[in-house]
Amino acid sequence: MESYKETFLKYTAALQDEICSRLEAVDGKAVFGRDEWQRTGGGGGLSRVISKGEVFEKGGVNTSAVHGQLPAAMQEVLKTRHDRFFACGLSLVLHPLNPYVPTVHANYRYFELYDAEGEVVDQWFGGGSDLTPYYYYEADARHFHAVQQRVCDGMDKTLYPRFKAACDTYFFNPHRNEARGVGGLFFDYLRPDGEHDSRFWLEMTMALGRAFLPAYLPIVERRRGMEYGERQRYWQEIRRGRYVEFNLLHDRGTLFGIKTQGRTESILMSLPPRVRWEYDYRPESGSPEEELLRVLGRAE
Repeated sequence: MESYKETFLKYTAALQDEICSRLEAVDGKAVFGRDEWQRTGGGGGLSRVISKGEVFEKGGVNTSAVHGQLPAAMQEVLKTRHDRFFACGLSLVLHPLNPYVPTVHANYRYFELYDAEGEVVDQWFGGGSDLTPYYYYEADARHFHAVQQRVCDGMDKTLYPRFKAACDTYFFNPHRNEARGVGGLFFDYLRPDGEHDSRFWLEMTMALGRAFLPAYLPIVERRRGMEYGERQRYWQEIRRGRYVEFNLLHDRGTLFGIKTQGRTESILMSLPPRVRWEYDYRPESGSPEEELLRVLGRAE
């Protein structure tokens, strides 16, 4: 019988191909490059990056499968005495050119820990996807959530509210007291729990990965043709600064990649190409920009 590791590796490779192909068709100009890399400590991955497109200013859809010795710092984070690991997954971030098209992030991953004899002593699944708009449209947020809720409800109706709440908690900039975006789903450390075994979590994680394109692409098509100017781009770059702050200060994936000596270019692929910080920037009262802050919980 095929192991979870083998199944998930095949799944992420196929999903990467499908997502890149569909995004290239949507963009119509730029294509994804292919950059295979090897990790010094064991394993490697395939980074696929798109840039300077008609729709996507920058984006990446990366797969990795790494293994080796878990650094002491990560052992402490994971609260384990075992130091041999395997991790694989797909991670993507897309930064569109048009400020009315939201940035999106998604990640689907599998992790194993081994004892000194190489036997699996722990395994879990994690992932999710979240939407980060620069201008708020309730219809977009509702669609993004609804597609993923249907997947969850088809398997266990307790999952969507649980994973939605986890996403709202996780993708939050506490130093700004605001949400990063309008949420989505977030789940981690999914192990057998008495109700669901590892096979259930495997199938759920793969189903949510397949739901990414139906959740995001209709929003892209709806907003890509909207006219914008320097004001909208300026605001987009201000908000991208908040995205950078979260990824560098709070994101677990960034932390894990750096601590396990992952490939820096692939880890920091998530950062946008153009970004700005302006001291104590406040949007005009009553503006669409202020409306976004109200939704994210920070309007004064």
